[in-house]
Amino acid sequence: MSENLQKVKGYLDELEFSVSSEDEAEEIVVIDDEEKGIKNLIIDCEDPVLVLEQVIMDVPQNTDGFFKRLLQMNRTLVHGAFVLDEEATKVIFRDTLQLENLDKNELEGSITALSIALAEYAGELIEFSKG
Repeated sequence: MSENLQKVKGYLDELEFSVSSEDEAEEIVVIDDEEKGIKNLIIDCEDPVLVLEQVIMDVPQNTDGFFKRLLQMNRTLVHGAFVLDEEATKVIFRDTLQLENLDKNELEGSITALSIALAEYAGELIEFSKG
C-alpha cells in the first residue's frame, strides 16, 4: 500500500468513516456515511493531489436556470464545487487537496463541506431533478 493511501486511510479511520470499498492498485477508497449525505464518496490518491468526488444527481432534462443556480451554489461552498462529468450527464461534488501536506483537519473539512452543501441544497437539487 502506498504511503499516501495509508495516510488517507489512517485519517478516515480516526474520523470514524468506514471504507466501503478499496482499490489499492489504483489508490482509491470509497466511503459512506448516509447520515451526513455521503454515499459512494470516491477518494483517489492521484499524486500530487487527493481527489474527492461524489455523484450528486443526473443533469435534469429541463435545464432552464439549472446551470446558473449550480454556479451560484458553488459560490457558497467552503471547499469543493459542483461540477459536471465529461459527458455532461451527471452533477458531481469534487474537491482536490495537496497530498504532500495533507492533514486530518483538511480532509475532514472537505468531507464536511460536502455534507453541509447537501444539507443546504438537497431540496433544491431534488426539485431540479423532477423538472
